[in-house]
This record gives sequence, C-alpha cells and structure tokens, in this order.
Amino acid sequence: MTLQIDDSNRVRTLTLNRPEALNAFNEALYDATAQALLDAAEDPQVAVVVLTGAGRGFSAGTDLAEMQARITDPNFTNGKYGFRGLIEALSAFPKPLICAVNGIGVGIGTTILGYADLAFMSSTARLKCPFTSLGVAPEAASSFLLPQLVGRQNAAWLLMSSEWVNADEALRMGLVWRVCAPEGLLSEARRYAENLAARPISSLMAVKHTIMEPIRPQIAAASAREHAHFAELMGAQHNAAALADFSERRRT
Repeated sequence: MTLQIDDSNRVRTLTLNRPEALNAFNEALYDATAQALLDAAEDPQVAVVVLTGAGRGFSAGTDLAEMQARITDPNFTNGKYGFRGLIEALSAFPKPLICAVNGIGVGIGTTILGYADLAFMSSTARLKCPFTSLGVAPEAASSFLLPQLVGRQNAAWLLMSSEWVNADEALRMGLVWRVCAPEGLLSEARRYAENLAARPISSLMAVKHTIMEPIRPQIAAASAREHAHFAELMGAQHNAAALADFSERRRT
C-alpha cells in the first residue's frame, strides 16, 4: 500500500508509504494521493487533511528511475492522474491541508508546501529543490507559490541553487510554520489539525476559498509555463546526463 489513510476526530492523515524509496512519487503514489485528496474533499466527515511520510523521508520527490523510463521506454504507462493530476487536486482542495515534514523533502517533497495551509517540520529534516542539478524547470507552480510564500530572493535561492535547506532556515524563510522535535512532530501537527477540525467545515471551506480563489488562475498559468519548460528540458543534454549519472550510482 503506497498510501496509508487514517481517520480520527474529523482529521484524515495521509501517510506516503514507500519508505524504501524515501517516499519518492511513482505513478502509483501520484494516483493514490490525488485520489485521496479528491475523496477527502467530498467526504462530509473529513474537515482537515494532514500529509506526512513513513520512515526517514517526507518525500524524495519524483522517482528518478520512472523519470528516466518515461524518456527512454516507449511502453511506459502513465497513471490515471500522475503528477499533473496531483497538482490539480492540491490546487482545488477546498479544506485545510497540513503538511508534517518528518524527513527529507526533495522536489515535490518541498514544492508541495506551497499548497499547505500550515506546515510543520522536524528539526532534523531537510528540504531541497533539485531542478537545476537535474537540468529541468520548476514544478507544481512553485515559480509562483514560493515567491508568494517566502519572498522572491528566498524563492530564487531555493529554485536555482539545488542546495539543502535545514529546518531553522526553512522557518526563517517562512517555508514552514513550526519546527518540532522529531518525536513530537505528528502529535503537534494533529493537535492543530484537531483544533481546526472542531470548527464548522462550511466555515473552514469559506475561509480557504477566499484565500485561494484569487490565486488559482495564477497557479494554473505558472503550471502551464513550467510544463512548457519541463517538456523542452527533459531528456535534453543536461537532464539526460544527470539521469544517467543517477542510474550509474544505483548500479554501483
């Protein structure tokens, strides 16, 4: 089971469950997470969703083996929703979304925080946007959402440098809302989630709608720009070299 789903006190916890791959997103996990968000949106018993990861990682981003297969394998089969479907589900999600970053977050494991209404991070976790090291473009409307969240210069560093950011730096930037001891992370995130879940769902959704609706067209436009750049760069010289190097390191 690539995604674990647990309900308690009107809070649905979604746990990314590929610990052997540091919860990297393959097509199955993209599909399962997108479907879980769509289901939670429609479920009248769910007021708040908490997203976290199993094991040492929050998410190591897109599974690079699948990224390479998408380029080289003519028989590669895309999932029902895939990456784009997950981003659409995140953008449209009408209820509070809380992320609890329990370990490393790479790529979508960082950019997904642009969709979080509250983000909690373990003091031992680290975040990275590796796009330039992979020779590709930003993703998940991060080129719009991250400047909104952390300011243009912090966003430029995150998206251009491919460098790690620790929990203290993420908090200083405003990328996360609270830093917690590792053993207390999930209980703290759930404590805040249950506080929100005690409110009327209709009111929570009204607040979320008034915050998100004005920027949804900009999210869609940013995603379209990013997809165009990604299509141009994926499989090109720098990306192919980075993926070949990744494959070589996996074999040794």
